[in-house]
Amino acid sequence: LHKERIKKLKESIDSLTLTATPIPRTLHMSLVGVRDLSVINTPPEDRFPIATYICRRDDKVITEAIRRELDREGQIFFVHNRVRSIQKIARDLNRLFPKARIGIAHGQMAEEQLEDIMIDFLEKKYDILVCTTIIEIGLDIPNVNTIIIDDAHKFGLSQLYQLRGRVGRTDRRAYAYFLYPSYRSISDTAKKRLQAIKEFSELGSGFKLAMRDLEIRGAGNLLGKEQHGSVGEVGFNLYCRLLEEAIKELREEEEGKEKKEK
Repeated sequence: LHKERIKKLKESIDSLTLTATPIPRTLHMSLVGVRDLSVINTPPEDRFPIATYICRRDDKVITEAIRRELDREGQIFFVHNRVRSIQKIARDLNRLFPKARIGIAHGQMAEEQLEDIMIDFLEKKYDILVCTTIIEIGLDIPNVNTIIIDDAHKFGLSQLYQLRGRVGRTDRRAYAYFLYPSYRSISDTAKKRLQAIKEFSELGSGFKLAMRDLEIRGAGNLLGKEQHGSVGEVGFNLYCRLLEEAIKELREEEEGKEKKEK
């Protein structure tokens, strides 16, 4: 929405949009030539790939992950995206780690309360932050290098990638755990998302992950804002092939005009 408003300020304006994981519709528009695309493949210096684990939810896995981080005096994000049961999750973690200082953060808190919690966590007054996806973007806390995502099968692929990116922002090895209740109980699409986040764990893999997301979800509706990938209903693939051919013809015409003018 903000991007569209900026474009309306001046018709001839050039805009550059930066994203770690372009949504399928935007990516597909780039692939067919509607938008130009540049890819930054070089990661920041002195960074390591985030060790990524896809695990069935188990107290032993959670305990080992948290203990490893606490032993090196680091901090942990524990993402649980249900406000209704987030207090219970905090109590369960307190049972496993009675001496750990545990904070809770979610979007239904008062703004001042949430801000105080986040500042306290930044100042290392908490060891573990049990939180919703409110931490998905905009946070850079160097001492947090383990993230555990509960019910990871319920998240979109770009969300999983953004959440994993909250750790590993220094030269310290980081760990990401994506937990699911039972492999048989999750959908085939969810399995593909989890397999993808595991497969593309190297630095600078956002574009590859976005391509896989496009493959899993479909391109969506180019003419609207829907991102559910209902391509078959509107004949989107045929439309894109025709669009690609039309763009090619227009570019050839423009190149021909430029040659004549010279």
